[in-house]
Amino acid sequence: MAINVAEITSVLRREIADFEQKLQVSEVGTVIEVGDGIARIYGLRNAMAGELLEFENGTMGQVFNLEEDSIGAVIFGNYLDIKEGEQVKSTGRLLEVPVGDAVIGRVVNPLGQPLDGGPAIASTETRKLDIVAPGIADRQPVKEPLQTGIKAIDSMIPIGRGQRELIIGDRKTGKTTIALDAILNQKGTGVKCFYVAVGQKESSVAGVVEILRQHGAMEYTTVVVAGAADPAPLQYIAPYAGCAMAEYFMWKGQHTLCVYDDLSKQAASYRQLSLLLRRPPGREAYPGDVFYLHSRLLERAVKLSADKGGGSLTALPIIETQEGEVSAYIPTNVISITDGQIYLEPDLFFAGVRPAINVGISVSRVGGNAQSKAMKKVAGSLRLDLATYRELEAFAQLGTELDKATQKQLDRGARLVELLKQPQFKPMPMELEVIVIYAGTQGYLDDIAINRVQQFQNELLKYIDTSAAGLRKALADKKELTAEIETQLKQTLTDFKERAWRK
Repeated sequence: MAINVAEITSVLRREIADFEQKLQVSEVGTVIEVGDGIARIYGLRNAMAGELLEFENGTMGQVFNLEEDSIGAVIFGNYLDIKEGEQVKSTGRLLEVPVGDAVIGRVVNPLGQPLDGGPAIASTETRKLDIVAPGIADRQPVKEPLQTGIKAIDSMIPIGRGQRELIIGDRKTGKTTIALDAILNQKGTGVKCFYVAVGQKESSVAGVVEILRQHGAMEYTTVVVAGAADPAPLQYIAPYAGCAMAEYFMWKGQHTLCVYDDLSKQAASYRQLSLLLRRPPGREAYPGDVFYLHSRLLERAVKLSADKGGGSLTALPIIETQEGEVSAYIPTNVISITDGQIYLEPDLFFAGVRPAINVGISVSRVGGNAQSKAMKKVAGSLRLDLATYRELEAFAQLGTELDKATQKQLDRGARLVELLKQPQFKPMPMELEVIVIYAGTQGYLDDIAINRVQQFQNELLKYIDTSAAGLRKALADKKELTAEIETQLKQTLTDFKERAWRK
């Protein structure tokens, strides 16, 4: 077989021309100690705080402590698979998570890996988990309502797009239910929702996902899960992962809602990591920077200025209290960061007032700015009526004789409390909330027996849909209680009581 010299020469020339010297240099360290979700590594001299690390078996970690002769890292995976003496590579990158339309409708872990049995997240874009929040110049005041569909909240503790409203209360008082109602009420509004479950039982999270599926809310919702069985580092980064996914849409001019359920467990996981890495403990054994842990997360909730696209990220952090202790370390920290709180009281919950909102302690620091004009008009007298009722209730319990005016205020207050009760997962449109609250504050319920208030409301709403659809549409379109609409509303309520209400 003859050798073709010209052919061999041309191949060699082509290979030499195409040859590039690709030398990959990465700094390598050695694991000297591992356990409880953290590793101590020797040799990564140039490692940076927060840098992503890759262990020999492919597990990722993050630099947490920079010490004189070693670094402390947290492990985002099973630390039992990592052995002393194994190599660790520095990546030169910060922790990132996949973002975009591919994550919507999915259940993922804080690293963006699917947990719902579906395919891997097919996203080409990523965002860093921990970033600096937008500055003052990039923001605008919160003045656009984010309706939760819960009468008591939309009327007295309104939430605006770009606000941070804390939901706080003991366990099993309905905190998650309020957050889920808010998510369900965003159907058809274009708001993308992100539910972050931190340290919860997997059965509880599965129940939440099922509720969202049943109501068609998974079409616009992403669930980020770091369960009770997951390592502490994953529980620590979960809220940041949800926030980063939401920010992608916010910077595109869209509106997003982020629920962090709950930040007490995130703080506990951060305390665990800090103590294992021998950071100095402070009050309640939390490290000194635990305030910064939550402030750098919640400051990312923002209504962007028009120049930046006008998108928004609304945060609903949840904090669990022990025996109603609102003045504990983590609750007071988060109360001071947020723009108001919705306090759920066990006594009200067990008395059948659900949602069990204590209107006295609950507050929205944005106030009427985050309400439609119609709601603002009818809700002013509602808060006043309830405050008067609470004051007079104490006197009534003493058994003292009351004059007619006082008795009338007590009766109305009792009916308003009954009116604000609402079954879970049944959010109400804004225009119907306005109609119902108007009926209560203007005395249309004064002659209705307390045990029939809910029945009155349900029949009134049916009557509105069948006989006064025009009124409902006018309220929904204008979002204002004009003199003309108010006259029509009064006439409708009078007609309903005379003709349709079965006394």
